[in-house]
Amino acid sequence: MPPVTAFATDRLRASSSPDNRPIAWWLLLCAAMVLAMAVIGAITRLTESGLSMVEWKPLIGILPPLSDAEWNRVFDLYKNTPEFRIFNNRMDLAGFQEIFWWEWFHRLWGQVIGFVFLFPFLRFWIQGRIAADLWPKLAGLFLLGGLQGGIGWFMVKSGLVDQPNVSHYRLALHLGTAILIYALLLRTALGLLDPLPLAGWRPESAGLRRHARWALGLVAVTIVWGAFVAGSRAGYAYNTFPLMEGYVIPPEVGTLTPWWHNPFENTAAIQLIHRALALLTGLAVLALAIRTATARLPGRATQAAQAAGAMVLIQIGLGVATLLTVVWIPVAAAHQAGAILVVSALVWLLHELRPVRR
Repeated sequence: MPPVTAFATDRLRASSSPDNRPIAWWLLLCAAMVLAMAVIGAITRLTESGLSMVEWKPLIGILPPLSDAEWNRVFDLYKNTPEFRIFNNRMDLAGFQEIFWWEWFHRLWGQVIGFVFLFPFLRFWIQGRIAADLWPKLAGLFLLGGLQGGIGWFMVKSGLVDQPNVSHYRLALHLGTAILIYALLLRTALGLLDPLPLAGWRPESAGLRRHARWALGLVAVTIVWGAFVAGSRAGYAYNTFPLMEGYVIPPEVGTLTPWWHNPFENTAAIQLIHRALALLTGLAVLALAIRTATARLPGRATQAAQAAGAMVLIQIGLGVATLLTVVWIPVAAAHQAGAILVVSALVWLLHELRPVRR
């Protein structure tokens, strides 16, 4: 980079207001809490605890049952659910309490995130530290977080009427919204910490930026099909790799009619598509990492691409391990966290490749 351009770039990078750093670190804290929330949600689902609370009481529902009478009341409500009638009709109060606590903690953590976001937001606003162009972004994130709570209850309700499990479509919507919130929090924080990335000055960044967007889109679609796998319990079938019980394409993938139900409702087809998407996504991210490394861009673009490439390999390994262990909870929860870390690396890379307005 020519000395004059380097000097100008350094000056522009230094022009970021130091007042933005507390806001950025606050947003990163919220993003970390959303990541933890996704892992807690995965454990809640994997322990089959998600349908234990049949009431939705925002704010006042923070407190758990505090008396024997209240415990018996909420247990009686659970006894009217399809899950209890079909699977857990021998469960006693002690067994109910074991599954109740995970779902309660999951909901509590979601409300804590809301408080951690709201109170500093109001403080920064009152102090006049939120720029005019940043205020609508933060307000939108808060509203999106509130919507996510409603989506969570919308998901739970699908398992309280006729079927003893939640709709995998609603599960995908709930998980997808959580990852969207996480990505927006991370992108906003990075923009405040480092408003003018060095790599954005290079013309070759445009092609890499398009590639990164496609890769992130593939990751998003793969995550959606992963939610379909989880919600339909497809991970408990075909627990072999690389073949599916001896087949590249098992014969059961097309058994539903009409045919277009299979990609969304057929256990074999759902898992096959998730496997194929994971491998395609892995190739796209690894190719992006190689292209970025050979471009020799300034700044941290190369590190971000390397992180994405390494994380996608780890994530594929976690996915295979989840299958081979027949969805062992620690591995499956790590697999969900891994998906978000792949998103993190790609959001970081897109930030580094962001075009700079002179």
